[in-house]
Parts: sequence; C-alpha cells; structure tokens
Amino acid sequence: MNDSSWGAPPQAGYWGPTDQPHGHGQVHTPGQGHVQGAAPAGPAYDAHDAPQTRPMPIVPDVAAYGGNQDDDRGAARRSGPPVRNDTNPEPMPDASQPAPKPQKKSAGRDLSAAIGVGVGLGAVIVASLFVVKAVFVGVVAVAVVVGLWELTKRLEERKGIRAPLVPLALGGAAMVVAGYVRGAEGAWVAMALTALAVLVWRMTEPPENYLRDVTAGVFAAFYVPFLATFVAMMLTADDGPQRVLTFLLLTVVSDTGAYAVGWRFGRTKLAPRISPGKTREGLLGAVAFAMVVGALCLEFLIHDGAWWQGLLLGLAVAVSATLGDLGESMIKRDLGIKDMGTLLPGHGGIMDRLDSLLPTAPVVWLLLVLFVGSG
Repeated sequence: MNDSSWGAPPQAGYWGPTDQPHGHGQVHTPGQGHVQGAAPAGPAYDAHDAPQTRPMPIVPDVAAYGGNQDDDRGAARRSGPPVRNDTNPEPMPDASQPAPKPQKKSAGRDLSAAIGVGVGLGAVIVASLFVVKAVFVGVVAVAVVVGLWELTKRLEERKGIRAPLVPLALGGAAMVVAGYVRGAEGAWVAMALTALAVLVWRMTEPPENYLRDVTAGVFAAFYVPFLATFVAMMLTADDGPQRVLTFLLLTVVSDTGAYAVGWRFGRTKLAPRISPGKTREGLLGAVAFAMVVGALCLEFLIHDGAWWQGLLLGLAVAVSATLGDLGESMIKRDLGIKDMGTLLPGHGGIMDRLDSLLPTAPVVWLLLVLFVGSG
C-alpha cells in the first residue's frame, strides 16, 4: 500500500482554490481577510493524481447564500460548507480522460536470478545423483553444514542464542553419512552423539543461558541434518537415484504450483499471521501439480510403482512442503528477518531452499517403503 491510499480525496462540491498563497484551508475575500472553510489537500493527495474535472464556477457570496455580507448569519454561512444549487452544479468527470489502467501484480522477487540459480543447482544435483552416489551424499552434507551455519548465525544475531556450530557441523555431516551407510539405525545413533557433543561443548563457556543454547543446538541438529538423512537413506535402494529425483521433483513442483496459482488467483489467505503471501488457492495449486507429477513419477520412474500411489504421494508432499515452508516462516518471523541468508541470488540462503525439502524427505521415504519396499 502506497502513501496515497492513506488520504481520502476531496468531496464533491469542494470550493478549495487551486493554489493557496495565503495558507492551507483559507480563502481570501476582499474586506473579510482569511475565511475558514476550505479543507486542505491531505499530504497523500497530490494534484497530479487527482481525476481531471471541469473547473468549478465561482458564485458570489450573496448569490450563493442569499445574505448580506454584513449580516451575521450570512458570515456564518460563508464559513460553513457550500450549498448545492442549480447555479453550483457538482463537477462531472471528463469523459475524454481514459480510466487509469490497473496495476499488474508483481512476482515479488528477481525471477531471472531465481531461475538461473535454480537451474544451476538442479544440474549439479542431477549430475552427482546419477554419476556417483557418494558424490551426491557429499553434496547433501555440504548443504547441511551451510544450512546449520546460516541458522546458528541468525539465532545469535537476532536472539543472542549461541548454539555451538562446531559439534553441529561435524555431527551433521556424520549423520548424513551414517544414514547412507547404516540406514535409520545409524542416523539415530549419530543424532544422539551429536546432541551429547552439543551439551559437552557448551560446558566450556559460562553457565549463563546454558539451557537455552543447548536446546537450540539440539533443535538445529534435528531440524537440519537428521531430516536430511532420509534423503541419503532413499539413495541406498536399487532405484535410489529415481527415488531421490521423485522426491526433488514433487517438492519443487509443489512449490511452483503454489507460487504460480497463488500469484495469479490467490484471494483467501492461508495463514496471514505466519506468511501473508500464501493463499488457499495456492495450496490447491500445489496439491494439483504435485498429484499429477506424482502419478507420472510412480508410473514411469519407480519400479513396481502405480499411478494411484503417486496421487497419494503427491498429496502428502504438497501438505508436508507447505507445512515446512510455514514452519520456517514462523522461525523467520520470530527472528524478524525475511531470508536466512543471501548466498543464493533470487532465493535467499540455503535454508530458504531447504525449508520445504527437509520435512518432506521422511514423508517420501516412508511412503515409498510402504508402497514398493525398501529396495
């Protein structure tokens, strides 16, 4: 909302002069001095923004009010609002002036940079995914470490919370590798050891705010690296690259559908107190896009998959991705920031791209195990 929307335009029949050399809200009449009654134009009402109208005829005081200038009642009337009569018609809009064109919606971000960065990241991920699985695991571990750095940095800057980064980064990378090598059991063991390392590491500093800092550290360990281990566990199946590709496609398509439909047709807010830009129409777009792509992926990418299973998988992904996006929006609102970082032009930081992926990973892993087995 721009500033001009705060001011109301003048009412019909307004007799205010086009220029005011004698002060705002005053009309100068010979022998009477400055007479009150002409409302000043508000600070948000500029002359060049006003609709063009035919000029208002100036009617003498006697004709307009029917009184003597020396009469008290005539003077009082002259200081009040103007009287509408046949000699003082309301100004009519000039039909020759074209109606203002409605403003186009803005996408709200640099789409060129966002698309370029997205394509570049996608190329790196796909190349590592289908060439050497271990390389992709390394990409996931690097993303986890950078995400932990962004999260702990913002917590310290905005809230003074000092979650220890060193044990989180080392434990997070180890957690991803353990999930790939040892499965769910290895991921849980690595998670427990990382939490213990956070508790011990923080003991080297003064005890003030110890509980607050270690609580944030354990939360960060669960939120970023532990959820990311489910991506590594998907990769261990015989058709692991196809499973990971399905997971990535569904999450990206869900976000894209929500953005496109919400930007074009969004009217009803989904969660205005958390993320004012998200709409219920956008959520329906996410569900529709993800279900269609899910049916195609399960039918043509996943061995022994069925299209109806893809519909259910797409629905689950649309819900989990939306909840993940809202969850990080809640964190950023609490911290009072728009983005977690600036590493990715057009996207924000790594955590701004992981927000939908992290909570969706365990959902996709579990449903694929239920539908087609662990591989």
